[in-house]
Amino acid sequence: MKLNCDMGESFGHWQLGMDDAVMPHIDMANIACGFHASDPLIMQQTVALAKQYDVAVGAHPGYPDLVGFGRRHMQCTTDEIQALILYQIGALAAFCQQQDISLSYVKPHGALYNDMMQDEAILVAILKGIAAFSANLPLMLMAQADNNHNESLAAQFEVPLLFEAFADRRYTDSGALQDRRQAGAVFTQQSQVMNQAIQIAEQGFVTSNTGKLIQLNADTLCVHGDNAQSIAAIAQIKSAITDKKG
Repeated sequence: MKLNCDMGESFGHWQLGMDDAVMPHIDMANIACGFHASDPLIMQQTVALAKQYDVAVGAHPGYPDLVGFGRRHMQCTTDEIQALILYQIGALAAFCQQQDISLSYVKPHGALYNDMMQDEAILVAILKGIAAFSANLPLMLMAQADNNHNESLAAQFEVPLLFEAFADRRYTDSGALQDRRQAGAVFTQQSQVMNQAIQIAEQGFVTSNTGKLIQLNADTLCVHGDNAQSIAAIAQIKSAITDKKG
């Protein structure tokens, strides 16, 4: 079970996240591509940091929404979504080429990610955007109890899929993430994050907000490193998973 984390989301003098402290503990860096966060210099620096720690680089494209941090739903056409995916992948790939490393996958951000999981037309537009760049570039999306439909859909475009689960988000009985606007949707206690991470990694299940056990077939675990407490939790998760693997 590999750990992935959203990275490179600062912008100019505005700083977000603790990338230098997080990068040594993760396996996959979802790097913002300038639409919901980041800028060319931040992208360049974050790719270089990922290379320093031998972390796989993934494009983290979002809606063109710097003010809303990409968390607002936008009425983009499917042609627009396909183009903005290709545009952002290409931008990050240029910095990967500069560092002589490969772009490893794509993980949409925020509202675009949520829309992808709820609207098949948007998912298809994203798959087309990725395929236009490289048919062998995987798309990361949310693990569900049954991933067969999305796997069949992606196979039409020869795009591999990576399935992720979330260590710090509460799930509903349907297997979706609880709305961030609801109390308790994001775990704030380190013990909560640790318990859910270990449950997913070792058992392949997550406990919903009502106590229901939901099976998740996940390849990777998403973590967030916005503060010292969360970084400590990431380090512990990484250590626990490594010990279990060993």
